[in-house]
Amino acid sequence: MDILFDQNLIATHRRRALAAADQNAAFLLDIAATELAERLAVVERRFDTAAELHGATGAVARSALATGKIGEISRIESSKDFAGAGEEIIVAPFEEVPLAPGSVNLVLAPLSLHLTNDTPGVFIQIRRALKPDGLFLAAIPGSGTLQELRDVLLATEIELSGGASPRVIPFPDVRDVGGLMQRAGFALPVIDAENYTVRYDSIFPLMRDLRSMGMANPLLARSRKPLTRRFFLRAAEIYAERYSDPDGRIRATFSIIYASGWAPHESQQKPLKPGSAKARLADALKVDEHKLRQ
Repeated sequence: MDILFDQNLIATHRRRALAAADQNAAFLLDIAATELAERLAVVERRFDTAAELHGATGAVARSALATGKIGEISRIESSKDFAGAGEEIIVAPFEEVPLAPGSVNLVLAPLSLHLTNDTPGVFIQIRRALKPDGLFLAAIPGSGTLQELRDVLLATEIELSGGASPRVIPFPDVRDVGGLMQRAGFALPVIDAENYTVRYDSIFPLMRDLRSMGMANPLLARSRKPLTRRFFLRAAEIYAERYSDPDGRIRATFSIIYASGWAPHESQQKPLKPGSAKARLADALKVDEHKLRQ
């Protein structure tokens, strides 16, 4: 297993973001909360026990409860600091799912699974925590996220120093998440992605939002050398040159992968066995069938 992320630094960044409480930087969590709640609302069943994994503000848990599809929900976080007034939360490390096997009907994972080192292991823990026919819903930042910033920081560093250090973390794509769902043993997986474009006056409010989201660079391979004012000024120039609109504002892309899957259960639909079809495709298409030559 490759160790990409400094988990202690991730915890520090998330606590700092929580303390800042910048509501203007909460838009990604708000988007995830709305989208996951809408997907939950159309499921024609009720989930008595649910859990939210590292949802920071609890916005996803609140939106899910508002659908009326959930009896009760537990929040799991890395620190008691994330609890609201009078709220009891379960404290566990970022890569552990502290739920007994087969103990919940629903697990929600909003914008956290992209920061795990043993991501396959976390998916497996989630699947094991679900009761048979339990549902897993996740929102995961995907490839394409901050693609403009990645390009700009790379170009700036090469120009000024002749080398480059990883400044933006790698994000999974839809195929990666699909593979993780299958590997963990989820049934009936569905994975799709949505892109969101956010505009800023310059690179500086974008960087400020990323810090307020707890999304500062947590890579173990990151350079420890502080970036200079000259670096950021040049990065701002390159960003404006490459990714600005006619009004001078710059674009930042955020891509979110939405994934759902079920813990296996005998009542679920199964794919037909090869050769078990009772009608021919050629008949359905109203065409002649031709055998291939051997």
